[in-house]
Amino acid sequence: MKIKFVNLRLHNFKSHRDLSIEFGDKIQITGENATGKSSIFESISWTLYGTDPLGSKLDPTPITYEADETFVSLLINVDGKEVLLGRELKKGKTKYFINEVPSKATEFNELLEKLFDKDLFLSLFNPSYFPSLHWEKQRSMLLKYVTAPANKEVLKELPEEQAKVLSELLKKHSLDDIEKVHKENKNKKDKAYIAAQSRTKTLKEQLEEQAPTVPLDSLNAELSALKKKRAEIEKITDATGETNARINVLQGQINALLRERDQLKEDFSIIKAEKIEDTCRVCKQPLQGDAVTAAEQEKQARMDRIKQQFDEVVAKRKELEAELQSLEYIDVSEQLSKVREIQEQIYQIEAEINKHKQFELLQKQVEQAQADEKETLESLNNSIFVLDSVKAFRAKEAEIQAGKVQELFDNLSIKLFEELKNGEIKPTFEIEMDGKPYRKLSLSEGIRAGLELRDVLSRQSGVITPVFVDNAESITSFKQPVGQLIISRVVAGQELKIESETSKSDEITVDIEVIE
Repeated sequence: MKIKFVNLRLHNFKSHRDLSIEFGDKIQITGENATGKSSIFESISWTLYGTDPLGSKLDPTPITYEADETFVSLLINVDGKEVLLGRELKKGKTKYFINEVPSKATEFNELLEKLFDKDLFLSLFNPSYFPSLHWEKQRSMLLKYVTAPANKEVLKELPEEQAKVLSELLKKHSLDDIEKVHKENKNKKDKAYIAAQSRTKTLKEQLEEQAPTVPLDSLNAELSALKKKRAEIEKITDATGETNARINVLQGQINALLRERDQLKEDFSIIKAEKIEDTCRVCKQPLQGDAVTAAEQEKQARMDRIKQQFDEVVAKRKELEAELQSLEYIDVSEQLSKVREIQEQIYQIEAEINKHKQFELLQKQVEQAQADEKETLESLNNSIFVLDSVKAFRAKEAEIQAGKVQELFDNLSIKLFEELKNGEIKPTFEIEMDGKPYRKLSLSEGIRAGLELRDVLSRQSGVITPVFVDNAESITSFKQPVGQLIISRVVAGQELKIESETSKSDEITVDIEVIE
């Protein structure tokens, strides 16, 4: 985009009642101090933005006389298309004009935004504007027009291992996300590693305290011998136990049969002593003839049944007593006592063997704890390595980017980054000339620095605008800037003089006393 000023008209702007300027390729404004040279400079920025050339608030009203209104119009050419912009201040109210048509402030500002960016325009128009911005704004503007180093470009300059790790991670995540993930993991693993070390130490101490004193093979051999001895004794006690149990059963059965026998004898005696009544024992009806005989027969039948049961019980008892006589009770209390003693020894050995099992379990826990500790440390070290790689990437990226920016300048040094004590790279922005920061430059040095900065911005953005060099008398030489050149310088004792020149070629011939 190429922007040129065509015509500027001032009406009651500061010291200028009526002034019209036709712009050529170069404009020289000369005169004594306080003749209105800088006011011309200010009128252009006021028309466009209502500010002075540094973007600050500006009062455009006349200084040495009174007037009801202030009006400025600026005819500009943008890539061959002309537009006339005007701003009027009357009784404290501002009016806007586009091609002489009254317009709203929003319409006026929207048109300007479509034509060009405010900060970029003022930086190109006024060499002192860009250095007046906050360093973050300066940095952002300059880097906006400088291609950032590609990841591949940076990775190529890193050590092989760092490049390999970051190359894979950058396929899925941005550098910022990689840093966030591994910062969080590092914080977690820092704590986890301390805990893992503590657990391993505690388990090792327990392992030392619980180490068995008797070898497991010896315990197993002793246990096997005791179990064998116990089995041999139990074989005997089991066999005798069956006989003794049978004896106990027989004695119980015999005693029960004796009780049953005695009960049957008693029942028999009772029935035998019964008298045949003249009434039925059951229905109480009088008994006569056959009925009495039947009653006697029923009594006898009951007695016979009891006698039969009695004989059966006696026979069964005698049978059991005969079996009992054939059995001999064996006393195994001594063997059982030995079994209890052996079992107590077995318990003690099994307790010792269990210590071996607990020890083996503890050993596995120690091994697992050591593995967890190792895994945690590996994860921690990996995150530390990744974070160091990210730091190295940013440092190398900053170095490459700074190199690209520095290549744009001939006389200026641009500082884009500074390294902190922890090795991290912090964004910054500082302009230096001959080793001096911009804020310490003289007026003439500041102008030259500003011109070089605005020419770099112009080339990188592709936008060409007029440039106003104020106080040109303070410098003896500077490089021909890109775009229309407006020079303002003090000439003692001279009234305001404006000279416009138009070049027949792309090169402008400048007076030797101003520009070499």
